Amino acid sequence: MFSACNDPEPTPTDGVVINGITWATRNVDAPGTFADNPQDAGMFFQWNRRQGWSATGEVTDWDSSLPEGTEWENENDPCPAGWRVPTIEELQSLYNAGHTWIANWNDTDINGRVFGTYPNQIFLPAVGFRYRVDGSLHLVGAYGNYWSSTKGDISEFAWDLHFNSGRVNANGHWWRTNGLSVRCVAE
Repeated sequence: MFSACNDPEPTPTDGVVINGITWATRNVDAPGTFADNPQDAGMFFQWNRRQGWSATGEVTDWDSSLPEGTEWENENDPCPAGWRVPTIEELQSLYNAGHTWIANWNDTDINGRVFGTYPNQIFLPAVGFRYRVDGSLHLVGAYGNYWSSTKGDISEFAWDLHFNSGRVNANGHWWRTNGLSVRCVAE
């Protein structure tokens, strides 16, 4: 059972070790920063692009062109110093650590999934995503999508971890032009 409200919350720079990988406790917000709280959405990022997009409201100047590259390049990594976008293998390791859907996490009205085994757990909020064509928001509160640094087998796609209340997929392909969340791992 997840009980973050009973224990001191790890700081984002501490991270939590799950299956030998140190995970940040919060999503990336503006490039180079973490969100203030574990339940905060942070910002959305298109694959291999450093620009962050708001997790609320409408956006302008959405770039629907295909991001270049065969991996998430260091200069485009939105994670703070000492952290990086995880590989698909690291996201699969997180999935393999176990996961539980949580509605109304710590009375915040935020849904998401807890990954890991107490006390080595992280909460990934279900903050939806931004659609590849126009940057519109979709499935906020019902779906979580987290990028890997690994390009997919098809040029327009990259690997991700995505989930809802009924299932989790740790080897999904998503359009690289969608805006998804980023949860960093320690370098």
